[in-house]
Amino acid sequence: MKWTQAFIPTLRDDPADAEAVSHKLLVRAGFARQLVSGIYSLLPLGFRVARKVEGIVRDELEKIGAQEFQLPCMHPTEIWEQTGRGEIPESFRLKDRHGADLVLGLTHEEIFTHLSRELRSYKELPQTWFQFQTKFRDEERPKSGLLRVREFVMKDSYSFDYTLEGLDHQFQQHFEAYRRIFERCGLDTVAVEASSGAMGGSESIEFMVQTESGEDWVVTCELCGYAANIEKATSTLAPAEDAPGMDAPEKFPTPGVVTIQALVDFEGGAPADGQIKTLVYVVDGSPLLALLRGDHDLVEQKLIDATGASDLRPAGESEIQTLLGARPGSLGAVGLSDEIRVLADPAIQGRTGMVTGANEDGFHFRGVDVARDVSVTEWVDLREVKDGESCPACENKLTLQKTVEVAHIFKLGTKYSEALGAKVLDENGKNVPLIMGSYGIGIGRAVAAIVERHNDENGIIWPVNVAPFEVVVTVVKPKEVACHEAGERIYETLLGAGIDVLLDDRDVGPGVKFKDAELVGIPYRITVGPKGLADGTVEVFRRQGARKRDLPVDRAAEAVTENVLEDRR
Repeated sequence: MKWTQAFIPTLRDDPADAEAVSHKLLVRAGFARQLVSGIYSLLPLGFRVARKVEGIVRDELEKIGAQEFQLPCMHPTEIWEQTGRGEIPESFRLKDRHGADLVLGLTHEEIFTHLSRELRSYKELPQTWFQFQTKFRDEERPKSGLLRVREFVMKDSYSFDYTLEGLDHQFQQHFEAYRRIFERCGLDTVAVEASSGAMGGSESIEFMVQTESGEDWVVTCELCGYAANIEKATSTLAPAEDAPGMDAPEKFPTPGVVTIQALVDFEGGAPADGQIKTLVYVVDGSPLLALLRGDHDLVEQKLIDATGASDLRPAGESEIQTLLGARPGSLGAVGLSDEIRVLADPAIQGRTGMVTGANEDGFHFRGVDVARDVSVTEWVDLREVKDGESCPACENKLTLQKTVEVAHIFKLGTKYSEALGAKVLDENGKNVPLIMGSYGIGIGRAVAAIVERHNDENGIIWPVNVAPFEVVVTVVKPKEVACHEAGERIYETLLGAGIDVLLDDRDVGPGVKFKDAELVGIPYRITVGPKGLADGTVEVFRRQGARKRDLPVDRAAEAVTENVLEDRR
């Protein structure tokens, strides 16, 4: 490709609405353009990178025996209703001219499972199927360029077996393939325990990339390798000191005290770790109390996972008053009827001398013995892990990292196959539901994550495997015959060697050419100029590390080809 024929609309300034590094650079370097909020066009350079990422993914999946499909974007709503996912709020819905209800696919579990009903016998298993397809998700707050969008290409793959051992094997194969994929893409990922969320399933692992532009917090232990999403993470707490116990809870006035900190500061109050925080939620239409230590925060996803809720929200003030007789800030679970469901975090289990709301505005109880005074329906981990707490595996200090998720793998089990009637005959001639796994990689998000990790003050630094072009031949004075001919010879030699090469033949100043090449992030630049040619040399510049060297004109293409082939993995 020649630059004069290419569409590479580089910009001098960052887009005004961009915060993430990848958003700024992918727009400035001419890789992507926003159409409306959360919907982007990939320009030629961006599409080249995306295709290379897809090629790596396809290569590694085919190595584990996966077969590629192409499924529709529009799905009949009834197939989603069969699996209980007909009312997902992030889905885009439409009707055709005949009035049929359709949904734009957020994901394709239902459709792949529908197709898997053509499998008849265990002898046809295992099967692994995948596709690259556009997904649609009505994000409430799209942001950060390609990191959080409403329309995106995802590679989703699905495994089908009839034994749990078969699922385990397929899951492990995908795990190892994902490690290789991200290594080849130049991404150092952390594999973490995660919540399966609305997808369902027994085991879930996310592949995370550390970046300040991410929205997910990951907890890691450097000593033993423990890693988990904040929605799943646990830790070991140091024992908290209890206040002296009492024979029964004692009500005391706390006028105007409606927060944990206010009770800490209140004379006769209690430290935060000596308080019980009471939160009221409505779960699938029924009220529920969540109890935590006063200095701990609730992770809503943990509450969703613990309850299996399909609809969960904080209760409104009027609902709370009807249920407990007080406004938020004076709430507690002392003496409540067993009919009210109470989930409590283990950090308050066995605690005595605690302080909590008395369900009367302006009053609290002190001397609360949790085992004696609170009827807990279920003890479940609800709290958010904090930086510096102890690792649950080895007691070393945990570290919080800000990350972005680039892939997620699930053990789905039989949730979808049972709902849609996907069964096979086993060795004994018995109909058994297919046991499934689901494995996703967001292509655009992976592209953005690569930029998040590979950039400097001058622009993007693409790893060779995913670079839109591996080499740019920059002709300083394209109107001079010697420069033009030398540049063309090097360009043609590189093309013949199978190198992705861009010839910068524009009639603009060398400073513009150099800045554009660095902004775009092409790994190698060969500069052909009259001064070097006078000495029989050209300059070779490597974007990573900004290293330069002069090489003989007739040796440059061969040397750079060797470098590129060595960098490819």
